[in-house]
Amino acid sequence: MENPSSNIEKDQQDCYDEWMSLQARRMTELRQALSNGERDNAKLRDLIRAVISDFEDYARKRSKHSRRYSSNYFAPTWNTCLENALLWIGGCRPSSFIRLVYAMCGSQTEHRFTNFFRNNNIESLSMALGETHGEMGGGESMSDLTAEQLFKINELHLKTVKAENKLSKQSASLQEDTVDMPIGITAFYKEEIGETDVVVERALDKHEEDMAGLLAEADKLRLTTLTNMVEILTAVQAADFLLAGKKLHLAMHEWGRCRERRRHEAWGGGGDSGGEVAGE
Repeated sequence: MENPSSNIEKDQQDCYDEWMSLQARRMTELRQALSNGERDNAKLRDLIRAVISDFEDYARKRSKHSRRYSSNYFAPTWNTCLENALLWIGGCRPSSFIRLVYAMCGSQTEHRFTNFFRNNNIESLSMALGETHGEMGGGESMSDLTAEQLFKINELHLKTVKAENKLSKQSASLQEDTVDMPIGITAFYKEEIGETDVVVERALDKHEEDMAGLLAEADKLRLTTLTNMVEILTAVQAADFLLAGKKLHLAMHEWGRCRERRRHEAWGGGGDSGGEVAGE
């Protein structure tokens, strides 16, 4: 007879594998859209909406698969150790989206001024002052963020961190509940370690359900933050930001696998791992 929990875990991993494949495909589409000489903002916005819709659909599927086995998402077996160490309530911190924009803005601004000081000519000066288009071959870069955009991003950052802190407190409370009645006390009085009874099973089921609710709320915050960010940015900036996010997601996946492969080889072992940092 098949174990229903193993079937659920397979469904969860299949859902994740589909998501990773979609991430790679969307990354290619975003790169191609940004590399075009003529930037069609309408087409870019359509692609951006599709990317947001992808994440919304993925979050909905995660919520469905996590109703009784949500703990799988808090330390996925299909993840590398590196990725699991970076998880916040089953995915990335929503505020990391904003930190990525700040990092891109600083990097692209530094690149412009480096070109200016290296070449010391009028064309480079114009680029440094933002009077010509960015490094992507036409259209704005993150170094072209306006004062109004920066103000809105800062407001979003403060709001997001406040919401994160609230969810982190809820997560801490759920962790503390495991040493409360009946789970912690039952474990103390049990003669045989590992034995459970109906009361404990019900408490653990309730804990899984609460964790599933927390995961859904965290995914909702991730989606809201992502949506609000792309609304603040121009079409080109938003596409550039989403591309960077997907490249980072896939890179962490591959870096984690490479590190574990080297570790296994150093120990004289073998094997491979999967990966997830959800986000978007």
